[in-house]
Order: sequence, then structure tokens, then C-alpha cells
Amino acid sequence: MQWWVCVTIILALALSGCGKREEAPTFAGANLPPDVAGNTAPSAQTAALNASVADSLPLADQQDFDDAQRGLIASDAELRVASAEGTPIWDMGAYGFIEGDPPPSVNPSLWRQARLNNIHGLFEVTKGVYQLRGYDLANMSLIEGETGWIVVDPLTAEETARAAISFAREHLGDKPVSAVIFTHSHIDHFGGVLGILTPEEAEARQVPIIAPELFIDEATSENIIAGVTMSRRALYMFGLRLPRGERGHVGSGLGKGPAHGTFGILQPTETISKTTTELTIDGVQFVFQNAPGSEAPAELTFYLPDLKTFCGAEVVSHNMHNLYTLRGAKVRDAIKWSGYIDEALARFGDAEVYFGSHHWPIWGNERIIDFLEKQRDMYKYINDQALRLALHGYTPREIAEHLELPESLRTSFPNRGYYGTLKHNAKAVYQRYFGWYDGNPANLDPLPPTEAGAKYVELAGGAANLLQSAQAAYDKGEYRWVAEVVNHLVFADPDNQEARDLLARAYDQLGYQAESGPWRDVYLTGAFELRHGGPDEGINLASAIDMLKHAPLERFLDAMAVRLNAPKAEGKEMIVNLIFTDLDVTLRARAQELRLTSLRARPTPGRERDVEDHPRHLSSNGDRQGRHQRHAVYGRLGNRRKSPGLGEILPPLRQTGRAFNIVVP
Repeated sequence: MQWWVCVTIILALALSGCGKREEAPTFAGANLPPDVAGNTAPSAQTAALNASVADSLPLADQQDFDDAQRGLIASDAELRVASAEGTPIWDMGAYGFIEGDPPPSVNPSLWRQARLNNIHGLFEVTKGVYQLRGYDLANMSLIEGETGWIVVDPLTAEETARAAISFAREHLGDKPVSAVIFTHSHIDHFGGVLGILTPEEAEARQVPIIAPELFIDEATSENIIAGVTMSRRALYMFGLRLPRGERGHVGSGLGKGPAHGTFGILQPTETISKTTTELTIDGVQFVFQNAPGSEAPAELTFYLPDLKTFCGAEVVSHNMHNLYTLRGAKVRDAIKWSGYIDEALARFGDAEVYFGSHHWPIWGNERIIDFLEKQRDMYKYINDQALRLALHGYTPREIAEHLELPESLRTSFPNRGYYGTLKHNAKAVYQRYFGWYDGNPANLDPLPPTEAGAKYVELAGGAANLLQSAQAAYDKGEYRWVAEVVNHLVFADPDNQEARDLLARAYDQLGYQAESGPWRDVYLTGAFELRHGGPDEGINLASAIDMLKHAPLERFLDAMAVRLNAPKAEGKEMIVNLIFTDLDVTLRARAQELRLTSLRARPTPGRERDVEDHPRHLSSNGDRQGRHQRHAVYGRLGNRRKSPGLGEILPPLRQTGRAFNIVVP
């Protein structure tokens, strides 16, 4: 017989949710009416606030626009990418509404960034270096070698990467890929690699694959344990369910948004573990900087000394980045991050050209130095001043409210909060050093949202009184307060349609005012789900099969452990040998005392149960190393004995894709 197991591994940039729900509406395409998803018009207060932003910044400065358009070779005005089945994966045409002056429903500073990110196509950065921008969230960069293209960061999805490299070959010549460089371990910088190079071709031609130290471990591990939650929250952070329009998604600040297609990865042939590592790749000299624990757990930058060109990867970019990302991740170290930028200044300070994994290049040494210094100083300032305020007893929310960048930093467009924000980065610094607790006993063990909501409604004299007060606050433009108060009512009574409508309207206004693309998308997705409900579909795990096969075997046991149904496991003890005969590997899983542990071991007879996986049960395509991961995703493992029993205490393995609620209980 067969025992069916589902080890669910969800990517943070992938849709989640397998539970059956009433089908939610979908709003896709260009030229949609502004209120197509029910979003209300911007209020007078929102329009006035956005107008004041326009007055406070030099939005007429054209330098970034000149840089973003410099070197344009060709652009596809109708850039759209679909899957083999015709499913839309990427549509730059949907952003055609972003032109001219900003509407009152979009922060003017974010509108400027969205216009810049709309500039797409194939660009020459400097002699022998090209970029494809606007084919995905990130850029694909091409460096001309002696025999072919050295590809840097082959995008998120196989489909967008294939479209990008095809467009480049159409205009630059049909050269092969001679090397690949993954700058870091986030999927938008490696997930599309199989669209430019097949594993068979890479092996046959011995194509160098360069990546930072620990790349594979970090690239495959971040989302295995926490991915279900990360992916659900990513729907909010990137506005994936929102219509593209002046009252919807306009961009993420870092780019337009992530593509959702087929994800893959290739094993590096060489990893960079030391700064100033020098390599000659297809005749081109590289000097690498290892920057682990900066913007990503595994990251590198590099310098091309013959061209005096510096690739900053995502350590620097044309926006304030995240010390804490809203989809959820470990807090990043601002001191270490700032230090890597300072190191790059010291080692590559004679650069005449800068390009990165996102946004547009910079030319001229003086401008590059200014850019790097201000990025360096920004992260250091946030760290030091957030801690200074903490030393004076300020709590995270108070620090976020009081902290302000000095004028020399905040008026620099690359330091604006288009992606990360000063407020949530300041809270991240506090969290890194002090954790979630702010020291106030009232916040040590507060009631959960539903119970607290009922008490607040009672204290307000009932739902009607609370709504009356909240509406008065809304009329005065106090949208943050409205959101805080009415959220209590929605959690106390999620069927109260008047409360849901008022909270959605407040989220509309907060979204329209936000300078950060993710903040805008979070607020507007909250409003969307209050009006239309949560998602009704989940990801097809087969889309990530080529990436998942590289995950270490132990990661699957980690995934099982966090899904252990502890109440059902109480009082039970069980040991299961997971035997992968084609790999000559056995993992011993032990469920005991409400926990699941695993280790590599030799199978031993006795009270243990054996679950065996071997080649005749597996798909015929692909390499031997990845077979067990493919099979674990699809769910079938051979069983030497009847009813292994582990399934009794691990039923959530088949259900972890449910799209849990966020804005309602």
C-alpha cells in the first residue's frame, strides 16, 4: 500500500491558500475604472496631505529620469509574458496609466518612483555591460565575455527570464550563456535561471555558476518552515490581488512587482566566501565582496576593475530598503549593512559606473560616492538614533513616531521610503536588540484581538456608539485612529458590514497617503479583503519543483516538525525510518513528548517503522539527487508496513496551504 504525505513548502513570493471559499473577484488588465474593486475616492484631507508632499521635495529634478533612460537600445511597448498554458505572468502594459502628474490618490513621491520603474527595455550600461529592466521585480544584467554572456541575476521566473534573454539576443546577437552569477539568496535573483540555461547544458558545457557562500542553504531554507505565513503576508506586501490603477497597485518601490511563473535554481560551481576574491570569468576580471547578513543572509557585490564598474547587488538601491520586511523575515543588522557599504567605498571607490540588481545605474565617480555615502549613513543613523531613543525609555511605537532623518539624508531620493520605511525600520532596530516586549506590563500579556475587541465595543457603549465616534474621526481625517478603533469592532463582530465598510474606507485613505509601495499595498489589500474576502486558491507546488529538489533532506523533517499536531501526539511515542534507497540515506524521525526530532542514521529493526522511497516509485526525469524532494511534494512514499501511525499526529501536512484570515478573525 502507499502512505500519502504532503510536505508543503511555499515560496515567500508565491500565492498560498488551499481552503475552499466563495470565489473572490479578479481584477486584471489595463484601463480599469478607478473604483473597480470598490475603493473610495481620496478625501479632501488625503488630497491636501499629498499636495504638501509635492511641495516638500524637488520632484521636478530630472536627473534620475535621464539616468533611467540613458543607454536605451530597445523597448517592447507591449511587454507581456504568459505561461505555456497562456496564464498571464507579467504585464508591463497594465502600468500604462502611470504618466503625467500624480492623481490625488497616490503619494506624489511614490508616483515619481513608479514612473521611473515604468522605464523598461534593454540598456547599455557601459562598454560590454547591459541590463534588462522591467521584465520582473529585479534586473537581469549581461556582461559580455569572450565566448558569451555572463548573466547576473536571472530574475524570478523561468518565463520572464526566457523573454528577457530572447529580447537581448534579438538586439545584441545570439550568444550562449557563458556564466551565471547569483548575487544573493532571494528568489527574484535566481528563480528564473532555467529560462536562460538548462541543467543539461550547464553540465555539458561546464558553465560556471557563481554565488555567495551558503547560497543554496539560504535560498532553499528561508521559506520551508515559515513559508506558509510569509506567502500569505506577501499577498499584502506586493498587492498581488489588487487591480493596477490609481486607486490600486502602482508598484512596489523596488520595482513593479514579482512575477509568478515557474521557479528553479542551479547548484553553484563556485562560492564566494572572502572579500577581494578575484576571478577571471570568460575573460572578464572580477573582484568580489562577500556581504552576508546585509540585505540577504547570503549576498555578494562585485567590481569590474577594467571597466571601473561596481555592481552593488541589492546592498544599495534607489530607495530605503527593509531592515524588517513586511512579509516577515529575520531582522537585518543595520550596522553590518552600513559597514559593507563603507567597505565597498574603500575598496571600489574609484568606480565610474554603478549598477544594481534593481533600478537604474549611476555614472560619474562623484555622484556614485555621494550615493554610497548617503546609503551608508542612512542605515547607520537609523540604528544609532533608534537605540539612542530606546536608551531614553522610548518604546518602538514612540521611536517610530519621533525619529526623523536629517535633511541631508531625507531629501536624497535614494533614501526615501519607497520600499522600507523609517518607521518600520526603526521598530526593527528595537526588535533586534530588545525583542517584541516594550517593557510596559500592560503589554506583557494583553487579551487576543477578538476578546479585546468585544471589551472595547462594550466600553464604547455598543457598536453603534463606536461607529458614530469613528465616523466623526474619519470626517476629520484621523484615519489611523479610525483603523485602530474600528478594527476592534470588526474582530468582535466580523459580520458587521457597516464596520467593515468604514474600516475599508480608512485603509483606502492610508494607502493613498503612503510613500512606500508595500505600505500602500498592505492598506489597500486590507480594504480589498474586507470587501471581497480572502484568496480562494493556492500555489501549484509543481511550479517550484526544480528549486525544491535542492533543499537538504533534513529540511523536510523540519517542515514536518512545525506541523506536528501536539495535542494528538501527547502520550505517544513513535520512531520512523525514512529510507531513501537511491541516495543511500536514512533519516530517523522520532515523535516523542510533543516534539518531532530527526537525524541521519542507519535503519535499525525493532519498534521503528520504515517508510521507504526508491527509484521505481519516482518520476523518471531529472537528476538522482532531487528525486526524493519531487516525491515528497507530490506526496507518495513507499511503506514497508501498514498504517505507519505518524499520519495520525501529522494531519496538518495535507492542509498547511489554507489562506488564513488577516483583517478579520
